[in-house]
Amino acid sequence: MDGFDSLRLLLRDSSDPGNPSPEDLRALFVRIRRIAVVGISRDPAKAARRVPSYLAAKGYDIVPVNPSAGRILGRSAFAKLSDVVDAVDMVVVFRPSAEAAALVVEAASRPERPAIWLQEGILADAAAKEARRQGLLVVQDLCTYKVHRALFT
Repeated sequence: MDGFDSLRLLLRDSSDPGNPSPEDLRALFVRIRRIAVVGISRDPAKAARRVPSYLAAKGYDIVPVNPSAGRILGRSAFAKLSDVVDAVDMVVVFRPSAEAAALVVEAASRPERPAIWLQEGILADAAAKEARRQGLLVVQDLCTYKVHRALFT
């Protein structure tokens, strides 16, 4: 089984049939460099810390967004996404679904028009649909770690 086959299985298990194709997800990971992670955890045992750590180890520039942290992964943390002044290529969300819609809208309004990724178990269907209508790449209910591993290992 190749990476695309593994990824197709992950996409099949996701609750969002509107997620990008395996080819589009691969192109995304090749294109991006700077990732804002909203809800990154200070706790190294949590997925919201392990996944960004993995991405950092793979060469991506992680921008931590957590109002309760001063520094994470050796970087100054921002209190909220709107505090991140430099352009980001993708916004990854590790916050509950109840908070996700507002974060999708906020990410979609950024001038650089980043890709928006809601981690496994996180959905904001109406906001994701609108962001996609605006031409943004949006992923829901899928783990960046699992997708990256399926594609590049």
